[in-house]
Amino acid sequence: MKSLVIVLDRLRSAHNVGNIFRLAEALDAEIIGCGATPMPPHPKVARTAMGTETRVPCRSVPEAADAVRLLRKEGVRTVLAAEPGGGPENEAWNCDCEFPLAVIFGNEALGVHPEAVRMADGLVSLPMLGEKSSINVSNAAAAILYALKYRSGNREKTP
Repeated sequence: MKSLVIVLDRLRSAHNVGNIFRLAEALDAEIIGCGATPMPPHPKVARTAMGTETRVPCRSVPEAADAVRLLRKEGVRTVLAAEPGGGPENEAWNCDCEFPLAVIFGNEALGVHPEAVRMADGLVSLPMLGEKSSINVSNAAAAILYALKYRSGNREKTP
């Protein structure tokens, strides 16, 4: 198991999943797909992932709650659910977390499954200053995961 795990809960877009594979490869992370999330060898995932789908460890489980239970057994210390909203205490750079760390990203319409949210150690979000207050899941994943991995004082900082 890697020190950073990306859990994808019912994502619909194979293009978003492929982009998150590129992100996972850049961050030396692994991916767990849940529900109907398209996973390799899906051709649209492969096209967008640009070969990273062959280098990023990945697996699938039926539900996000199953992923949380599995990760706890494997020694993940912190599980966060990425959900919009919340106050400054939930912003990625304010998060008090320990590695190994998992972050669950949900379907853009449904969010993270409520059972998985209840099982998580906390929420993580990005401040939304615009009128629309919406960010694509793969863009949000990049901002959140880099903030968590490289924030000041974090054990996972760049060497």
